[in-house]
Amino acid sequence: MKKQTESTSESTETRESGGVIAVARAMRLLEAFQVDDAFVSLAELSRRAGMHKTTTLRIARTLAEARYLVQRFEDGAWRLGPATGWLGARYQASFDINNEIEPTLLALTRETGESTSFFVREGDVRTCLARVEGPKAIRHHIRVGEVLPLEKGSPGRVLLAFSGEAGEPYETIRRDGFYISIGEREPEIASVSAPVFGTNWRLLGVLSVSGPAGRLSQAKLRAYAKLVNQKASQLSYALSGGAQRHAPMRTQWHPTL
Repeated sequence: MKKQTESTSESTETRESGGVIAVARAMRLLEAFQVDDAFVSLAELSRRAGMHKTTTLRIARTLAEARYLVQRFEDGAWRLGPATGWLGARYQASFDINNEIEPTLLALTRETGESTSFFVREGDVRTCLARVEGPKAIRHHIRVGEVLPLEKGSPGRVLLAFSGEAGEPYETIRRDGFYISIGEREPEIASVSAPVFGTNWRLLGVLSVSGPAGRLSQAKLRAYAKLVNQKASQLSYALSGGAQRHAPMRTQWHPTL
């Protein structure tokens, strides 16, 4: 009874002090920055975060003390600070990018001559975690860190399929182990993607080859599908510490694990 009383008291104190609310507001403020932002004015940050200017300023100054934000002296505008970069680096390190993912992308680009990417699911969107641009002058450009929809394009479709999405085309994707898209997200872009797993068949992300649809026909993408699946299987093996030895087939995949 005493432990329950202490827990209830602590929860009440947290709510009363606004601790949880303050953290949520700080997250909203950090998320208000967009990929192409340099500096953003206080008024614009306040609008994006949906908070009063005084609240936005107070939280921004607190984040600046921890180096998550930096304020420009001349006009008081704000940008993300170095601490956010450290978090991003630690996040990427958790996927073993330098040792496993980037070498796989480089090898896949060398063999296909096209751009390659590794996407992860973050809630209802997908994020480009790593990218190797192809050598050809005309190619499909995506920046590392760019956020894209799940329901359009082969990377998002594969993430949805192996997250347990019901119906078609997801049943077919789980059966085949890959997905080809032509003009789904952008009319002139084509891609083929396959899932990458960690231990216990936990979905980590997807490996993808993409380029102009005029150069990547359905036949060529089907030819690349076997290679992408092979590389995804090898990457799964490496990232799972050797636990995954085969390409992810429907009979092996366990969405509840």
